Amino acid sequence: MNLNLKLSLALIAGSMMAVSCGGSGSSSSESTSSTTPPPAPEPAQEISLEEKYKDDPVFIRGVELMKQNDCPSCHMIERKIVGPSYADVAAKYESTDENVEMLAGRVIAGNVGVWGEIPMPAHPALAKEDAEDMVRYVLLLKK
Repeated sequence: MNLNLKLSLALIAGSMMAVSCGGSGSSSSESTSSTTPPPAPEPAQEISLEEKYKDDPVFIRGVELMKQNDCPSCHMIERKIVGPSYADVAAKYESTDENVEMLAGRVIAGNVGVWGEIPMPAHPALAKEDAEDMVRYVLLLKK
């Protein structure tokens, strides 16, 4: 056998032995396998309050009553226009019987000064029970 062939076979045998023994010829403790980190989790998609509560009976009744009245002229669920957003009102007040009664009274009688100097007009024709249902709906809309 010629010398070049013997050297080539020796190199191949040595390489096979190093690979089969898991050695790479390095004394480093690094892993020879390439691992990719798991993909970063996608950020949770924020859903709207409308989507969050769409199946709640209080929400359904409240939306119905709000649409029958002039509430959408000044209020939106998550954005201030003339008056505060419903979400801002829900953040300010706990959903208690006392707050429902007090806020329903403000809806019926009108109010000014709590959210600024633009007055909320009175709604004297609104039934107390309907006003309370509307307030319960608003107070449901917590973020």
